[in-house]
Amino acid sequence: MSSPTGPASGLPVRMPRPRQPGRHRRPEPLVAPEGAPALVLAVPGAPSPATRGLAEEVVSIARSELPGLHARIGYVDGDDAEFPTLRSVLAHAAEERSARYEQAVAAGVEVSEPDGPVAVVVPLLAGPDSALVRQIRQSVMDSRVAADLTDVLGPHPLLAEALHVRLSEAGLARADRARLFTVATAADGIILASVGGEEAVQAAGITGMLLAARLAVPVMAAALDQEGSISSVAEQLRSAGSRQLALAPYLVGPEIDPGLLAAAAEEAGCATAEALGAYPAIGKLALAKYTTALGIVPQQPQGTPVR
Repeated sequence: MSSPTGPASGLPVRMPRPRQPGRHRRPEPLVAPEGAPALVLAVPGAPSPATRGLAEEVVSIARSELPGLHARIGYVDGDDAEFPTLRSVLAHAAEERSARYEQAVAAGVEVSEPDGPVAVVVPLLAGPDSALVRQIRQSVMDSRVAADLTDVLGPHPLLAEALHVRLSEAGLARADRARLFTVATAADGIILASVGGEEAVQAAGITGMLLAARLAVPVMAAALDQEGSISSVAEQLRSAGSRQLALAPYLVGPEIDPGLLAAAAEEAGCATAEALGAYPAIGKLALAKYTTALGIVPQQPQGTPVR
């Protein structure tokens, strides 16, 4: 038998914690609005199980940051069998929204007719790549679905943090400057490798300045898809006094052939870190693009010190 104050067994009862008053109280957690468009992650490059795993992890991070989020994955070069194309994912999202509306009407629920975009498409790209973005935009147009297309994820301080982490994981950078921890293989010059031509190099250079401030070593951007760009930048860094170079891919991963990165590192005579992959910042930035497009802007994702 229980009493008004709790179970008769005397076991403690977990009571809801009262909201903290004043300006220091915690903000209410943001939840996706009812009927909000789907977030569709546009994944470039040749689809593969590894690419799918990466994309699913990015989407999982976004969902954990915004409960109630409807998120989908569309492959720019999909086959609509194992890897659904971006166009078919958008068409399916439109069908789902219409079906939900019709079910609500049939059940006698008073709902407004769907309005606004069916989806917000976020390219899984760290930097601008006009050819890939044009391909994504064409897929959106071909779907004949009302969808908004956001900018790419960078430049952003969180990407500088992610690059720092990937370099430290490869033993090519100090994990924490404040601790003065010495890494014997730490690079004294970083080549930031991008794809997308000169526009991508300029955008990568902005994140490169943030990375240089974190590592206190020179960082220069170069294009993987421009012949001689990587080796030229390597020569510039060596001429400026750098002796131990490292290649840091300013790339999520699916947008390039892994062999291209290995060949560039060999050409420049330096070690290389892993691509950004499903680092938590990628999911947070994808969500930030989505919420900004809808005007439901949560607190912007902030960088954290690398430990």
